[in-house]
Amino acid sequence: MIDGFQNVLKIPELKKRILYTFALLAVYRIGVFIPVPGIDGQALSRFFDSMQGTIVGFFNMFSGGALEQMAVFALGIMPYISASIIMELLTVVVPHLERLKKEGEQGRKKITQYSRYGTVVLACIQGFGIAIGLESMEMGGVAAVPNPGWGFRLLTVMTLTAGTTFIMWLGEQITERGIGNGISLIIFAGIVAGIPSAIGSSWTQLRLGEMSPFLFLALLVVMVAVIAAIVFMEAGHRKIPIQYAKRVVGRRMYGGQSTHLPLKINTSGVIPPIFASSLMVFPATIAQFVGGPDASGFLQVIVQQLTPGTILYSLLTVVLIIFFAYFYTAIIFNPQDVADNMRKYGGFVPGIRPGKKTAEYIDRTLSRLTFAGAIYLSIIVILPTYLIQFFHVPFFFGGTGLLIVVGVGMDTMQQVESHLVMRNYDSFMKKGRMRGRR
Repeated sequence: MIDGFQNVLKIPELKKRILYTFALLAVYRIGVFIPVPGIDGQALSRFFDSMQGTIVGFFNMFSGGALEQMAVFALGIMPYISASIIMELLTVVVPHLERLKKEGEQGRKKITQYSRYGTVVLACIQGFGIAIGLESMEMGGVAAVPNPGWGFRLLTVMTLTAGTTFIMWLGEQITERGIGNGISLIIFAGIVAGIPSAIGSSWTQLRLGEMSPFLFLALLVVMVAVIAAIVFMEAGHRKIPIQYAKRVVGRRMYGGQSTHLPLKINTSGVIPPIFASSLMVFPATIAQFVGGPDASGFLQVIVQQLTPGTILYSLLTVVLIIFFAYFYTAIIFNPQDVADNMRKYGGFVPGIRPGKKTAEYIDRTLSRLTFAGAIYLSIIVILPTYLIQFFHVPFFFGGTGLLIVVGVGMDTMQQVESHLVMRNYDSFMKKGRMRGRR
């Protein structure tokens, strides 16, 4: 692996792409610390301390801490992700978008353009909502916005929308001129930025005797095991054998070869944990905004029952993850289309009749894989809750953030390895090839 990293520096184009990616990620991290004008930072900091465990803290993780400081990048890349998911869902129900999706590269560019427009609209709506929320925010008798009004609202909307649009542009530039997927790397950078503070807090507890050395070593073993499990599951595929019949076209013979259809264990990616986590922290967020920490009544009972660590919270999280795993897999993967394309080019699964029977076989296999992938996602998502509750781990290990970090790291390293192999250099691994999630 050390030789593989040394070979990276021997390829001028790859070296340039990596440096370009790091430069743009540095620009993104600088923007995280530039605050929106007209906000009292101390009052805002006290507010976010009271919003831990709500949807606000959840989105703050994806913004790399920018939301907590109400920086120009406070909205992060989430509006673009939301717009992309909405467009993905609309391609199933809108015939025009479905036709664009089947047109290839030109259709994909058009859908991407629609996603950009949707990002601006969502950013404006979210920015206006944040501006209204900031004006009504008051902690300890100190208002978060000293001079509220339409001037502050318009300035906030324009600043946050411009910040999101700039992040979207950074992500596209990284994808085009850098290495890896730019949008994923921006989320990756925001999550990884919190690792040094987590390591520092753990070391402080160990040094002060608040954490035993045995627990510290056990935690390291668990971390390595969980990361290894994520790598194994994200790279895992079920290979369905496919045989192509021989056919003569003119004077040449085509087909006759054997290949396979790879079906991922986790086809839906990190979408189910994101949706499930957002819904599970929504009641706590409503309670904070409606009644504050002292909210009572039916809403407070719901919040208490849905507190992380309770049986109901874990059960509902697992159910939501399983539901969204099947739902999103059904949207992005159509077994009938795969079976029709196979029959069109003379392909068939040995022992299975082409057409409807093949589609049913693929659908049945994919359903079993999706269930296994959903259970794996559920374990990873609820793991941090019990680590903190029973072992008093001083940082949030696991969950959606860890899935994104490991998955994006695998995809990026796979692209780097592809550049190395293409130029006749050794890969990172002496035996075999590194496989990403794709």
